Amino acid sequence: MIPPVKMNEEENLIDFLKTTGRLKSEPRRGWVLKAGVSNPESVADHTFRLILLSMVLGDLRGLNTEKMMKLAIIHDLGESLIGDITPEDKERDQTKEIDEVNAIQELLNHLPDKLREQYSFLWTELGSRSSEEAKLVHDADQFEMALQASEYMDEGYSKEMLSEFKVSAIEKIGDKKMLDLIRRI
Repeated sequence: MIPPVKMNEEENLIDFLKTTGRLKSEPRRGWVLKAGVSNPESVADHTFRLILLSMVLGDLRGLNTEKMMKLAIIHDLGESLIGDITPEDKERDQTKEIDEVNAIQELLNHLPDKLREQYSFLWTELGSRSSEEAKLVHDADQFEMALQASEYMDEGYSKEMLSEFKVSAIEKIGDKKMLDLIRRI
């Protein structure tokens, strides 16, 4: 058996960036499936606004803004390998958590040990919501989805179908200030 070829650090970084760059063309499938949005935002579009929201919220609340931005960047990286899985895809939704963990591990294996450990810790922290920053990024992720739904409503897409996204976000958000914000959109 031939052992796998070891790539050098630069090749690994390029591979990591190319793979995660797929998020620029990965559509957020829920918009298409639930509301018939013809040209939905990409996962990278969603992540960009989540990072911006995390930066503003972190600064406003005196939290570790850099950490929040990193959490926001990491939160959907696995979708570069597994795609955007929606609850409507019952079969894939059942294994989504495991698939995401495996995808994150595969991606982070392209990075130096120090970064792999740091980002893996952040990924775990976000999933367990074990810090104020992780809790707020989780809630901001839900808020961003509701805001996007509101924008699609403004474009003329089905209010009935899109209101489900706002209701879902409200059910998942624990932060009272974020709930006040979401009720304004």
